[in-house]
Amino acid sequence: MQITKNTVVSLNYTLHTLNGEEKSLVESTKTAEPLVYLHGVGMMLPKFEGHVEGLAKGETREFVLEPQDAYGEVDKSAVVNLPVDMFKEVGMPAAGNVIPLQDNQGNQFQARVVEVSPEVVIADLNHPMAGETLHFEVEIVDVREATEEELNHGHAHGADGTEGH
Repeated sequence: MQITKNTVVSLNYTLHTLNGEEKSLVESTKTAEPLVYLHGVGMMLPKFEGHVEGLAKGETREFVLEPQDAYGEVDKSAVVNLPVDMFKEVGMPAAGNVIPLQDNQGNQFQARVVEVSPEVVIADLNHPMAGETLHFEVEIVDVREATEEELNHGHAHGADGTEGH
């Protein structure tokens, strides 16, 4: 079976960032469980899905996603000053920490703390992989039809469709 919309894909991948000819390992599933996702419903980067579309169990592919096709370029205006009184109840974060935030519409996201002063906490709202060129090596472990329940829920329920039951 080939990867198409509404199939459940199990794959192993290794992800590196590229800086010219230099590769830096970000993560790999080869020593853990494969990544399992419902293809074509927006769970993965669209260009990632485009590169694995049509592959079948046992096939491999290597591809590069430029920043505009991955997590975008770094947006310098996405660095904000947060008032220190926001942290009175939870405690002051340290530079480098990733903190959970919520906007006025209730959407949750994360920010990386750049600097802490007595007056403000400077936080970077860019995705941690913004501005990065991503190099993927993927191996398709399995492809199967999604169950009706997975389609209704909009996500995979594990490699065999029963996870969480």
